[in-house]
Amino acid sequence: MSNVRPESMERITTPALAEAFIAEQIDAIRAQVGSGKVLLALSGGVDSSVVAALLIRAIGQNLVCVHVNHGLLRKGEPEQVIRVFRDELGANLVYVDAVDRFLDKLAGVSDPEQKRKIIGAEFIRVFEEEARKQEGIGFLAQGTIYPDILESVGVKAHHNVGGLPEDLKFELVEPVKFLYKDEVRVVGKALGLPDAMVYRQPFPGPGLGVRCVGAITRDRLEALREADAIVREEIGKLPETPWQYFCAIPDFQSTGIRYVDGQGQRYMGWAVVVRAVNTVDAVTATVPEIPFPVLCTIRDRIIASVPGVNRVLWDVSEKPVATIEWE
Repeated sequence: MSNVRPESMERITTPALAEAFIAEQIDAIRAQVGSGKVLLALSGGVDSSVVAALLIRAIGQNLVCVHVNHGLLRKGEPEQVIRVFRDELGANLVYVDAVDRFLDKLAGVSDPEQKRKIIGAEFIRVFEEEARKQEGIGFLAQGTIYPDILESVGVKAHHNVGGLPEDLKFELVEPVKFLYKDEVRVVGKALGLPDAMVYRQPFPGPGLGVRCVGAITRDRLEALREADAIVREEIGKLPETPWQYFCAIPDFQSTGIRYVDGQGQRYMGWAVVVRAVNTVDAVTATVPEIPFPVLCTIRDRIIASVPGVNRVLWDVSEKPVATIEWE
């Protein structure tokens, strides 16, 4: 099949157009797959979630979803995947707790690119192991969207399944490969996925692994997860939210003061860096103005409830020169 979006293809901007697309793709999936079984790496991101919901409608239990928890997801994300897909949509879902496996591999590794390589390679190994446990799988579904084709010649690299061994001769199923991200979201809404999943913020493939700057430690990673949840909750209350907002924890400590029995004691703690940006294409990015009372609420909640943190910083750097992520 051609990897060029048909010129006659209408942009999917309304629920009616989304429903027509869904009906068309269900027919196409059934024609391609027949009674075969399909494997999908379900990250919980927008693209893989929409593909999963679409395939569940088309082939039901013949779709096998594999959700790998590598310990670098945001707070509540593995639980959301299980609740939405297994509990609500009745998906044939395999949940893999690989937290210790990934974090052990990452121990002591501080170079960002090395961390990315370890996370990507380990994901492929875990997914391959799960794929070999399944019987009768003939197809591999991917959340490829049209910008992936334009940028990477059709390989959906961020799902890390492009590196599966050749003996797993899966035929690809890519039902949203001609859609742009905004169209995928419209389809996701029509499929009944929750807004928290449909409008999920962009999230790097290595997850919190590149926001826990430097060598990852379990205590600093957990502090990052908790602080990030507070940042997303508070900024998410604004009438207009930025394109992306999150936090990072650099690998250094500074002096703080805490009171024990009325006495001030010095101690060393981490700094949480809050980051919010607006962008159209992620090539350049500006920093929106966040009301100071909101920043103060974030500061107070993080310092009061996140162990080991004694400073909250606000990153006002634009791209360029700074990148959106810290690593």
